[in-house]
Amino acid sequence: MTGLLIVLIFMAVALVVLRLLGMRGAALSMAGAILMFGAAGYAFQGHPGLAGSPRSGQAASAPIPLDKVRRAFMGNFSASEHWLIMADSFAARGETQDAVGLLKSAVRAHPRDYGLWVGLGNALADHARSVTPASRLAFQRAKEIAPNAPAPDFFLGLALLRSGQPDEALAIWKDLLAKSDPRAQWRPYLVDGVALIERMQAAPRSAPPAT
Repeated sequence: MTGLLIVLIFMAVALVVLRLLGMRGAALSMAGAILMFGAAGYAFQGHPGLAGSPRSGQAASAPIPLDKVRRAFMGNFSASEHWLIMADSFAARGETQDAVGLLKSAVRAHPRDYGLWVGLGNALADHARSVTPASRLAFQRAKEIAPNAPAPDFFLGLALLRSGQPDEALAIWKDLLAKSDPRAQWRPYLVDGVALIERMQAAPRSAPPAT
């Protein structure tokens, strides 16, 4: 993956999160323009051909606050909310291992709470900075418990996007979009996420280095 593509993925993730956190209209357009300006500066002044960090497969960004996004998909007062808030607090301080440990304890105590399994999938992906078999299993467990809930697929797609796998994220989100109720309150967020990935993928790629 080229350095510029990594920047484009980061931009897409940032715009998705800003949209989900409530930014709209001119403010969102301005945020997009600022991000595009930064990417252009990277392309012309940076070194996109240089190798990245030796920890390959890391997520494109550090842990992000997911509380507002989570409530859009799972409601404001879920039974698992206090566990998830505590895990968010650990992750915000960079204590991702503690967030994982807390949510592992939570799912042992409440194994049928799909929201906790979604939270564990997020926490595992944040800690590994990649979508791992363990995080996939957590999202899959959430989906088995609540097969009609949108959150497991949405957050798996977001974790994949942050891990630099936009193609798989797009496939999951498109499938979720096709099955969703047009009246669902969270559907516009998903529509915007799909559109952002498609625009990112349509953007010109940097030319391969000369041999």
